[in-house]
Amino acid sequence: MSGLVEQFYQSFIEADRWKRYLEGLGVSFTVTLGALALGIILGILVAIIRTLHDQQRAGQEKAGLGFLNKICEIYITIIRGTPMMVQLLIMGFVIFSASRNLVGVAILSLGINSGAYTAETIRSGIMSIDPGQMEAGRSLGMTYATVMKDIIIPQAIKNILPALGNELITLFKDTSLVTVIGLTDLTKVAIQIQAKTYQAFMPFIGIAIMYLVVVLILTKLLGILERRMRRSERR
Repeated sequence: MSGLVEQFYQSFIEADRWKRYLEGLGVSFTVTLGALALGIILGILVAIIRTLHDQQRAGQEKAGLGFLNKICEIYITIIRGTPMMVQLLIMGFVIFSASRNLVGVAILSLGINSGAYTAETIRSGIMSIDPGQMEAGRSLGMTYATVMKDIIIPQAIKNILPALGNELITLFKDTSLVTVIGLTDLTKVAIQIQAKTYQAFMPFIGIAIMYLVVVLILTKLLGILERRMRRSERR
């Protein structure tokens, strides 16, 4: 028991090392939220392009839309078909090898990865909306973009909120991979402290508990949000 207490002291208390864990957690949150925002933006754009392409009538296909759809398909195939860590390594040491903005590189990498998965989620949400709503909006003189922005997308987001919540949780856990490009997130802090104290148990068990606590909190908050949205729909 005294050994565990000493390990805890050296890993968290000595030299105010707990502050470093908090700083690392802050970096993890920053990357998570930035990547989620970028992923949703990319996901919406890709989903709209693919939905527009799929809804074209036979004989009225537009070449430009077909080209954009093909780019989206290639993007989704490449991103979903390669490991996240490999993508981070390419972004950090090949494409942006001269950049010192590691947070930006991490957000861009995770956001592009998230966008490929979010696009299919959002597309399924859009397809779940009754096509008659689009026709009704167009019959009232609204443009396709306006109907999408004001009518279809808000309903689709409600339908896919649980999936987006899962994406948020997945992104938070995936931030542990950004250590490979040298970003000092929560996992990197634990590795650095382990290298100084030569004790792996306490730092790594400690951050595992931190990740778990944050995931449980996010899950609880998302559950509350879903229940409130369901109640608002009944009124």
